[in-house]
Amino acid sequence: MSGAPARLRTALLGSPLCVGLDPHPGELASWGLPDTPAGAREFSLRLLGAVGASGRCRVVKPQVALYERFGSRGFAVLEEVLAAAREAGLFAIADAKRGDIGSTMAGYASAWLSHESPLQADAVTVSPYLGFGSLAPVCEAVTEFDGMAFVLALTSNPSGPQVQHARTADGGSVAGTVVAEAAAANAVASAPRLGLVVGATVGGAARELGIGLADFAGPILTPGYGAQGASAEDLRALFGEAGAQGRLAVNSSRGISGLGPSDSALREGIVRAADDLAAALGVD
Repeated sequence: MSGAPARLRTALLGSPLCVGLDPHPGELASWGLPDTPAGAREFSLRLLGAVGASGRCRVVKPQVALYERFGSRGFAVLEEVLAAAREAGLFAIADAKRGDIGSTMAGYASAWLSHESPLQADAVTVSPYLGFGSLAPVCEAVTEFDGMAFVLALTSNPSGPQVQHARTADGGSVAGTVVAEAAAANAVASAPRLGLVVGATVGGAARELGIGLADFAGPILTPGYGAQGASAEDLRALFGEAGAQGRLAVNSSRGISGLGPSDSALREGIVRAADDLAAALGVD
């Protein structure tokens, strides 16, 4: 294994914690920052600084929508944030959740993964719900640009089950099909460049749908830890040994940023969260 998959696995073996960069209006206000591009910039760069200084986290996930809401000025901030993450040696996952077909999807893939793009990230989140085949341009781009993509599979939003839990003609589920298709794509690649997005608060849904997440060979990005209600013990029950194997990226956004704006409080919170996850998931 080499390139982006190897870098991510190394980062996650050190700590499964992924810090979300979410410049939400409420978070900016709690830091005493204006709800402007400048406020989002200071919020994001200070969080990045705390992640780097902690020595206990190497993965970050900017939520694209919370920069995009400022238009071109917000995208300029996001470009700076992604460049700063690269400079700091952090693995950056652009949480864009793009999903389309044909040349449009190829455009999205290039925007978030191409080395020529100012928005280049190490990985991007994508939606397969126009059919898994719609992700073909992304599957090509992750190899061409040495990137990765995380495919929405089993999310914890209340209306997700309407689509994800729906049963297919063979008695399986739509979410199960997504997981199987991602696994099949990884099986014929030189490295597992497709990961999954699975909510940490889905409870027993994976088991009830017959989806064996512990057997998925690629990485899994799981939001919902901390402020959204999932504990480290919940993660162990849902994902088995994936955390100890460097395959689980556990996102915490408000659980970390809510400790700011104090730099020392942010660093200490990152260390506590990393230690909590390491103990529960069996990470050395």
